Amino acid sequence: MALIKEIRQRTGLAIGVIAVGLILFLVGGDLLGPNSMLLGGRDTVVGEINGEEISYEEYIGQVERFKQNYVQNSGRNPTENEMYSIREQAWQAMVVKRVFSEQYEELGMTISDAELVDMVQGKNIVGELRQQLTNPETGQFDRQQLISFLQSLESASPQQRAFWAQQEQTFADSRLRIKYDNLLASSSYATKAQGEEQYKTQNTIADIGHLFVPYYAVSDSEVTITDADLESYLSEHREEFEAQNTRDISYVSFDLHPSGADSAAVIDEISQLTEELRATDNDSVFVLRNSEISNPYRTFLPGESLPADFSSNVDDPQVGEVYGPFITSRSTYVTYKLSGKSEGTPRMRASHILFSTQGMDDAAKAGAKAQAEQVLAELEEGGNFFAAAQQYGQDGTAQRGGDLGWFAKEDFVEPFAEAVFDRDETGLLGDLVETEYGYHIINVTELPKTETVKLAILERELIPSDATRNEVFRNADMFASGTGNAEEFKSNAEADGYRVMEADGLAANARTVNNLTGAREVVRWAFNDASVGGVSSVFELENAYVVATLKGKTEEGDVTLDQVRGVVRDEVLREKKFQIIKEKLSGKSTLEDMKAVFSNEASIGTAPSLKLSENTIPGVGFAPKAIGAVFGLENGQITAPIKEDIGVIVAKLNSKTPAGEVADYTMYQNQLQANGQQRTAYMIMMAAEELAEVKDYRYKFF
Repeated sequence: MALIKEIRQRTGLAIGVIAVGLILFLVGGDLLGPNSMLLGGRDTVVGEINGEEISYEEYIGQVERFKQNYVQNSGRNPTENEMYSIREQAWQAMVVKRVFSEQYEELGMTISDAELVDMVQGKNIVGELRQQLTNPETGQFDRQQLISFLQSLESASPQQRAFWAQQEQTFADSRLRIKYDNLLASSSYATKAQGEEQYKTQNTIADIGHLFVPYYAVSDSEVTITDADLESYLSEHREEFEAQNTRDISYVSFDLHPSGADSAAVIDEISQLTEELRATDNDSVFVLRNSEISNPYRTFLPGESLPADFSSNVDDPQVGEVYGPFITSRSTYVTYKLSGKSEGTPRMRASHILFSTQGMDDAAKAGAKAQAEQVLAELEEGGNFFAAAQQYGQDGTAQRGGDLGWFAKEDFVEPFAEAVFDRDETGLLGDLVETEYGYHIINVTELPKTETVKLAILERELIPSDATRNEVFRNADMFASGTGNAEEFKSNAEADGYRVMEADGLAANARTVNNLTGAREVVRWAFNDASVGGVSSVFELENAYVVATLKGKTEEGDVTLDQVRGVVRDEVLREKKFQIIKEKLSGKSTLEDMKAVFSNEASIGTAPSLKLSENTIPGVGFAPKAIGAVFGLENGQITAPIKEDIGVIVAKLNSKTPAGEVADYTMYQNQLQANGQQRTAYMIMMAAEELAEVKDYRYKFF
């Protein structure tokens, strides 16, 4: 559509030029691009992995496979934002395959035919299939749908069979990665000595006094900074300032907002549709045809929250009644019709803390059980379940406090489901529940609910009309047409009363420019087409038109001082102020004497229960170096002045209370081991990508 926009933007073009433009549009919009084969361009490489070039054609093929998978699952084509996600998934899949395939082969890791059958039709069906094949009435996985689908493949088209083969390969690749990650996680081990040290770190308490001197206690005028100082700092910290491929732009945004006439038109439209919805006997078909959201006829299973706009405006909804229209925070108008209520499968809500025992011998299982019993006892004494789940949980629910959401009895293994659904009140279960996965501490948060609700949702967007958009576009086009360079950009914007915004350090793959979303074309222009001082034509974003000028560019590699002068100067200034503060505190033996040196700016405080595992000092802020230093003191000793990012700290150890001895440090050993296992997969992936020297050039094309 680039040429069509150009025609729109330059209405004075000759008819012959328009004709040529249309021909080129029909032949292919990329013919005149920077990678044009017609003009001799040969840059068809989208990246490199392990020294192997990835061609545009190979990458696009992978993207298409992921796109078709999305279409099959969702029943619709992806939006541009969803396509971005699909491209990222396709790229990551190519990275993983090339980085880890050799590892799989060397380790002898495979997916057997029997294992694949179990994944797609056996007892351990993969989550992707379970999500795709659900009963619309119950929202639960429907095995019969899966059986029918697999039987239909015998008479399916070649395209459908090819799609299924690709799905199976995707499942196999995913399972291989899981096996590899689990193998690496199993190699993560913590010793009992480390467990003891972890216990002491968490439970040794220091009572300290501290002096805090902020850097502003020394005025900037007291510090002299030369270019030689800056060059010296940059030379010593060169590895911290490696330049990335970035661009700096200035831009003017011509925002799009609905006019009063636009709003009145939408209100009239949805008011008429609301009356038609009230009269119709087929709610689902009506909203599917007239609503502007993707899923307008929804079934809310027991426990699921109804839309906030509905709940906040309707107190006692009745079947068959219509409510609205209401204006929403999404700049839309919405009307609801309660199409039905029914009794469904009971669903409860609970949280749990899993102490995994998979792959453990009997002794290790006993240790896990002992740890679970100790945590359960602490919770029964009033401990915080959410925090305990985050600390000890060993499954994907840990980071959300163990919350499992709403679920039916058949969703979980029998021992767990029986324990939860036998409960007649909310609260903590008094006993551990053992399943094939390990030991569970369970907290029932909601009792069974059975009401299923069907809701028809009629929603219309409040957006600028074509007339409104055209008027805003004319303003943007006039500004762009009359601006030829960066100097004119600034002066014209000032004359017309437009605000010039700055966006520095744009990355090659950026999709936003400050708060402007969907600004990928602006970024691509800055990297592929713009010259410094050049001014763009008008870019059409979802909610604005944008005109930009390129201020500067930074290529990947070593930086110059000018490129990082501001950051380096801040660091040098902080270091020089630290040395001045340190010198002025020299010779003072008490915190009070030191405070007197900076009587107006410095402060004295106490932290009576500081732990080595913490990284902040209450009332001061982030100060890990000071905390580490004070725990190395003897009672009554004072640290030297310590440079932190927030200021200078001097700490005195009043007393230290060592952690009491415990009979078994297994809980802390397991905690360290679990944390290490959770980090392993991510760290290995990052290390593998770095070693593979992954280079991403996709910004030239997308």
